[in-house]
Amino acid sequence: MKILHTSDWHLGRMLYGKKRYPEFEAFLNWLIDIIKLQKIDILLIAGDVFDTTTPSNYAQELYFRFLSDVSKNTDCQHVVVIGGNHDSPSLLEASKSVLKALNIYVVGAACDNPQDEVITLTKDNGIPQAIICAVPYLRDRDIRKVEASETLDDKNKKLISGIKQHYHEVCQYAKEKQIELCKTHKLEYLPMIGMGHLFAAGGKTEVDDGVRELYVGSLAHVDASIFPDYLDYVALGHLHVPQMVAKKEHIRYSGSPIAMGFGEAKQQKQVLMIDFKDGK
Repeated sequence: MKILHTSDWHLGRMLYGKKRYPEFEAFLNWLIDIIKLQKIDILLIAGDVFDTTTPSNYAQELYFRFLSDVSKNTDCQHVVVIGGNHDSPSLLEASKSVLKALNIYVVGAACDNPQDEVITLTKDNGIPQAIICAVPYLRDRDIRKVEASETLDDKNKKLISGIKQHYHEVCQYAKEKQIELCKTHKLEYLPMIGMGHLFAAGGKTEVDDGVRELYVGSLAHVDASIFPDYLDYVALGHLHVPQMVAKKEHIRYSGSPIAMGFGEAKQQKQVLMIDFKDGK
C-alpha cells in the first residue's frame, strides 16, 4: 500500500496581484502523473486546499477537475481531504456526500462527534486497508468555552487542552476500531494514519511564506505528544517548509507544493510517499 501526503495548495493565491493559475494547474497535472507512476493507493490532502474562504470559480474548478481525474484516470482507491484555516468548512462540506460516492472523504470542520473524524478505508473486496484519523483545523469555538474574566493565559491553556483532548478522543476511538477490525477480519495489523492542520512546537517557517498564526499566543507550543505512539504516520498541513516534527520520522509536514512567497523561493518543494509492506 502506498500513501501520498500533500497539503497547502492554496489554490487561487495571487503573488503581488498576479494570478498564478497556470502554476496551480501544472502542479495538479504533475500530481496526477505521480499518482499513476508510483501507483498510489491513498492520497491525503492535509488542509488549505484553497487560499481563501471564498475561492474563485476557477480555483474550485481546478479542485473538482483534479478529484475527477484521480477517480477516473488513476488507480488511486481513496482520497481524504481535511479543512485548513484558509478553507471554508461549509464550501468543502457542501460536496461531501457526492464525493463520498467516488471514495473521496472530506472532513471540512470539527465534528460534533469526534468518532465521525475516523475513516475506515477498505479494499474492493471489503477488507479494511487503513484507518485515518482525519482531524481538520480546530477553530477556537470548536474546542473552548468562553468564560467571563478570562486572562489571555487562561484562553491559551484552554485551547491547548482542547486540542489535546480532541486528538485523544479521535485517536482512542480509532485504536478501538483497529482492534475490532483486526479481530473481525483476522488481520495481523491494520495501519493507522493521523492527519492534522496546526502549528506544532518547534516548527520552521520562512519570512513571507504566507503562513498565518492559527491561534493566539502560545498555542504554537502544542507538541508532538498529542499524537499517540500507535499512529503509524501523521500527515500534517499548515507549515510551508517540509519538515519532521520533534525529529520523528513518521510525523511530518509535506509543505506547500509551490512557493507561496519570495521567502520560499529557494526551498526544495516536495510531496511525501509512505510505503507500507505487510501493514508496517
